[in-house]
Amino acid sequence: MENTTRLPTEVLINELQSYGARLVDPKAGHESRRGGAGPSDHKALTIDGMTVMVPVHTAPAFESPYLVEKPDEMGRSRISRDGTVLGEVSFPLRPRFYERSTADGIPYSQIAVLHGKDVLATTVLQTCIRYQSRTKTCQFCAIGQSLAAGRTIARKTPEQLAEVAKAAVELDGVKHMVMTTGTPKGDDRGAAILADSARAIKAAVNIPIQAQCEPPEDDIWFTRMKEAGVDALGMHLEAVTPEVRARIMPGKAQVSIAKYMASFEAAVEVFGRGQVSTYILAGLGDSREAILDICEKLVALGVYPFVVPFVPISGTPLESHPAPGPDFMHSILSPLSRMLVASGLKAVDIKAGCGKCGACSALSTYERMLTK
Repeated sequence: MENTTRLPTEVLINELQSYGARLVDPKAGHESRRGGAGPSDHKALTIDGMTVMVPVHTAPAFESPYLVEKPDEMGRSRISRDGTVLGEVSFPLRPRFYERSTADGIPYSQIAVLHGKDVLATTVLQTCIRYQSRTKTCQFCAIGQSLAAGRTIARKTPEQLAEVAKAAVELDGVKHMVMTTGTPKGDDRGAAILADSARAIKAAVNIPIQAQCEPPEDDIWFTRMKEAGVDALGMHLEAVTPEVRARIMPGKAQVSIAKYMASFEAAVEVFGRGQVSTYILAGLGDSREAILDICEKLVALGVYPFVVPFVPISGTPLESHPAPGPDFMHSILSPLSRMLVASGLKAVDIKAGCGKCGACSALSTYERMLTK
C-alpha cells in the first residue's frame, strides 16, 4: 500500500510556489510559456478547489521534491513528495477559444491567454518605456521576450480584444479579465489605451475587467477608466523599500512610493474599497516587517495588497535569483490574511483581476481558512 498524507492546502501551495513541481508529463494541461510576460514558466493546477500557478520550467522546479503524475483525460492527477502521495490535483484543460483566429489570421492566443482556471489576461501594449535598456528595465520583467519569440503582437486593438473576450466567455465560461500594459510615453501611463480597450470589450460582452497601469499623472484618468467599463484597478508597487526598488526596477522607482499612495487614495474614491489593488513580490530583498508595514497602510486606504512569492523567469537578469522559502511566505501571508479579513477586504469581493483570481499566491487560501 502506498503512503498517503495530507498537508494543509495553504502550506502545500506555499511549498509548491517556492520549490516548483516536476511533471511526469510536461505536456499536461494546456500549454505554458517559457519566459515572456508573466506568469511564465508556470502551469495552472487546481488543489482543493483553489487554482494556483506552480513553477514548472524554472531551475528550482527541475530539482523539486514534488512530483505530479501524468493526468487522466479529464485532467485529474496526483501529487507526491518523496514517494508519499499528498493528494489529488487537476489541470485546467486547453481552452476552446485557443483554436480560433481573427479574420486577419492572428491566433486568439496571441491576443489574450487563459490564466488560472477562468481568467482572461492580456498585455495590451507589449512595449514599455522602461524596457528600452536593461539599465532602466524592471529586472524581473519579460514582456519583450514574448514579443521577440512571436508569441504575441505588439499592440492589441480594442476590436481584437473585444472579439477574443466574447469568445472566451461564450466558449470557455471565462469569469473576469485582466488587462495590463507596458508603460507608453505620456502622462496617462497607459490609462488611455486601457480605457479604449475596456469600452470596446464591454460593448461586446458583459465581463468584469481589471486594468493595471502605473499611477497616471492626473487622477482624472481613474474616472475615465471607470466610465469606460473598468471595474477594478491594479497599480503595482512590486517592491516596497527605496533601496530594493532602485536595484530591482531603476526606471519604475522614479515614481515614488508617496505618488503611489496618493494615487491609491484617489483611485479608491472612484473604484471603492477593495477594488484597487497592488502586487507586491516577496523575496526580492524587502523584509517581512517592511512588507507588512506597507500592507497595513494600504489596507487602511482600502487597497488590497496582493503579496506573491517572486518566481525567477528564464531569460531575465533575475533568472538565478532564489525564490522565497515557504516559511518566509507563511510569516507574511498568515498575519496579512488576518489583517484583510478584519478590515473586510477579501479576495472573493474583488470584481476582477489578480487578487480575485489569487492563483499566484496562497493569500486567498489563508483568507478562506479564516472565514470558513
